[in-house]
Amino acid sequence: MLNLIPKTADGQPLRVLCLGAHSDDIEIGCGGTLLQLAASGRPLDIQWVVFSGNRSRAEEARNSAGFWLKSIASKSIELHGYRDGFFPNEWAAIKDTFEQTKKAFEPDVIFTHYRDDLHQDHRIINQLTWNTFRNHFILEYEIPKYDGDMRSPDFYIPLTEEAAKAKSAALMEHFGSQRAKHWFCEELFLGLMRIRGMESCSPSGYAEGFFSRKACIAL
Repeated sequence: MLNLIPKTADGQPLRVLCLGAHSDDIEIGCGGTLLQLAASGRPLDIQWVVFSGNRSRAEEARNSAGFWLKSIASKSIELHGYRDGFFPNEWAAIKDTFEQTKKAFEPDVIFTHYRDDLHQDHRIINQLTWNTFRNHFILEYEIPKYDGDMRSPDFYIPLTEEAAKAKSAALMEHFGSQRAKHWFCEELFLGLMRIRGMESCSPSGYAEGFFSRKACIAL
């Protein structure tokens, strides 16, 4: 198993940019990975950007990000109010937000939405990620949904059982507005991580799957 997460100089934090269209996207897509990074003891600098959230969902997003990043000393949480479901019509404004983020933060790793996600808001965030960050290590995460757009990942991050279960439990705790949805349940989140763990031969049996469109390895 190769460790491809970029190494930084001694004492320098790993700079991680997390991008999510909606309040729970980052947590669903790469929440286990982030919990595991936080528990690793490695210095981290995390920029957490959520692009859409009404009043109640914005509060959920803020509280959830606070939980996920509670042990991270260097962090920034940005919540924007772009209209849910209408991101294609807000392209220019969202692009401006991306450009402001790029000026303020130089990431080593970027987590963003999957390019072929069938949710239009998710696709816009993916397109603008690649449009804005041209020479970066980008991992696209997956979001299970009714549309049935799941694919086979080409990049896996094995998780400890503790991180997988903590992710699932925290999703249920922090996103009460979503619990009425038929798909939003611990069983689904754990089941997906268990499938990805099987596919990647994870020692714990759990993993998160990602899509890496471009990856450069310095040997």
